[in-house]
Amino acid sequence: MPVKLRLQRKGRKKSPFYHIVVADARAPRDGRFIEKIGTYNPMTKPATIELDRKRAYDWLLNGAQPTETVRAILRFKGVLYLKHLQQGVAKGSLTQEQADEKFNAWLEKKEARVAARFEQTRKEKEAFHARMAGLDKAAKVSFVSKEGEVTSKELLGTDKTLEETATAAEVFGMASAVEAAQEAIETSQVVEEVVMVEAVTTPEEDKTE
Repeated sequence: MPVKLRLQRKGRKKSPFYHIVVADARAPRDGRFIEKIGTYNPMTKPATIELDRKRAYDWLLNGAQPTETVRAILRFKGVLYLKHLQQGVAKGSLTQEQADEKFNAWLEKKEARVAARFEQTRKEKEAFHARMAGLDKAAKVSFVSKEGEVTSKELLGTDKTLEETATAAEVFGMASAVEAAQEAIETSQVVEEVVMVEAVTTPEEDKTE
């Protein structure tokens, strides 16, 4: 019976998720299989792969033929490298201890690179969400009091600075300063200067008018 290592599609439409299975080559792609040895999720960055290396290696030794995609997965997870090392042990060019040491060193470096890639993706997502929320934009707001004193403040789109802005606006009696800061943040535009002036009329001015 010809046996293949291949992918079996799962997941929703436009959101694929695959099982890595051992199946009869004559069976339908998503039909019956002999054994499930892992999963593959191409929707993450980088792709998330879970694989039972020992079972995959055993099936390769028993003559199972991987598809092109599964072969790339086996190479990525080190199964093909493990097979190469074991061939060296069989030929006498390596001892089993040397082969294990080489494979463990390779596996450690590989997992470190994958972890670094996941961390980079996490930081990229955080930066993207901050950009969409306008948290990386600054606004300079100047408050003018009744006495003519001017206080300027650089604003970033964070809850803390918005609270500080609200406090300053309350001191100067200008609640609209908060709205101006929020508008600048929501539109993701850098505001050079927003000047809030509260008009104060005096009896002398009223008489003049």
